[in-house]
Amino acid sequence: MIRKASHPPKLHAHKRAVIIYSRYERFWHWSQALLIFILAFSGFAVHGSHHLMNFRMAVNVHTVAAILLILLWVFTTFWHFTTGQWRQYLPQLAKLPAIIKFYALGILRGAPHPYAKTLGRKQNALQSLAYLYFMVLIGPALWSSGIVYLAYPLWADWAIGTIGLPSVAFIHTAAAFLMVIFVFIHVYMTTTGKTLTHYIKTMITGYDTIEITPVEEAYLKEAEPRRLVNP
Repeated sequence: MIRKASHPPKLHAHKRAVIIYSRYERFWHWSQALLIFILAFSGFAVHGSHHLMNFRMAVNVHTVAAILLILLWVFTTFWHFTTGQWRQYLPQLAKLPAIIKFYALGILRGAPHPYAKTLGRKQNALQSLAYLYFMVLIGPALWSSGIVYLAYPLWADWAIGTIGLPSVAFIHTAAAFLMVIFVFIHVYMTTTGKTLTHYIKTMITGYDTIEITPVEEAYLKEAEPRRLVNP
């Protein structure tokens, strides 16, 4: 009589504190946040919304910060594609309704979050969609219109009777307001974690407690031991 082969035991995931955000991700996040704040502050000064710095200083600060941010975006885009991290921004549309329902109603009722971070997926469907929108639409609209604006002396004569500087300025300003809205929503979302400062601490230290399988833990111990926190 032939006995059926026994199935191997199911490997259950368990919670473990690991580094899910690398040093570069944290550097990119906080340096980008600082540059965006400088750009918003100096940009509103250029528009005359406040007078905490004079016009010439505001233009110079805005231009330097913009160049630094463009360089940061270019390098970070290269980093995302060479490390494969660009996959983090592919939204999981099938899971999007549950995430939206949670933020619309569930969070007010104390419902558990329908998504849990993993080593391979740090962002939920809504976050991925928001960051994709930020990196594909808002960012390019800002830096492209900003470059065109700075290069106006080179195309001013050609633009007579067609598109003018006011149109470019409008596109740049509209994109800037979309950026400000994104930042406000992003800051609010940081308060929806386990505590008010949980997500902020995670982005500072890189550590978070997530579920990992024994296979994933064995891989980290062998290949990336620094990512594990001793229990």
